[in-house]
Amino acid sequence: MGLRPLLGLVASTTLLLTGCAATVAPAESALSLTGSQQSGDAAASRAVKITSIRTTEYTKGTLTVTGTLTPAPAPGSRIALQRWSATAGWQEIGHAASTGSTVTVSSNQPGSIRTYRLAIGPQAPYAAAASAPTGFHHYVWRGMFKKPLLASGGKGRPTFTVSPPADAPRRAEAELLADKGGVVWGDVNTAGCSWVKNWLGNITDGTVRVSLLNGTTVLGTVDQAQETETWLNRKILGTNRLRLQVADIRSGYGPQVALDAMLLCTN
Repeated sequence: MGLRPLLGLVASTTLLLTGCAATVAPAESALSLTGSQQSGDAAASRAVKITSIRTTEYTKGTLTVTGTLTPAPAPGSRIALQRWSATAGWQEIGHAASTGSTVTVSSNQPGSIRTYRLAIGPQAPYAAAASAPTGFHHYVWRGMFKKPLLASGGKGRPTFTVSPPADAPRRAEAELLADKGGVVWGDVNTAGCSWVKNWLGNITDGTVRVSLLNGTTVLGTVDQAQETETWLNRKILGTNRLRLQVADIRSGYGPQVALDAMLLCTN
């Protein structure tokens, strides 16, 4: 009897993507393109690269990602912007049509610290391809009271009243008041936030002092005359618990201040 010929094993290649130092990268197996995305061993390769990722509008939360594809795909090819989810894997959050070898994709997203990539499906003679994962801190303005007050207090019957969602859906409005000679304060969770901006309306009959504190450290203060408006804005990166305080300086019946406050945060 003749010898039975041996069958050769055909090796397939797996595309492995590595994470950036800014965030913890997803598992390599989770980043691999699936078999349905690949066009076969004979397909040519295409390089996809993120060249810029930034927040271009901080109120709407517009995230803009620019990248290159080499060789350039056919004009108008769909390029997806994908975000990594630990539970759902890569999810598309926006897309754009290619123009030459460059593409720009924008998507409105809440504040976050996430990992992103650009991806294109198979396009003869090229296999599907994706950029290396890129971590990014996406800062967006949100109402100070999106998260509940951590604590409030003061002296002279202090009252820190946050407007309910039905009346203030941005979760940014509150009123602070106390008796004559009194003080009222509230502590806010500002972990993950870098800036605070406060519009202040003094509606009492005298002068008040508004302060921002990180523990016992004063980050900013302003004395506000009767029936005036002003702003108190400060950088607060690294401050996890911010105190907003109003004290009576000179009035007939005590401090009363209307507040509209926003935080620039990743959460």
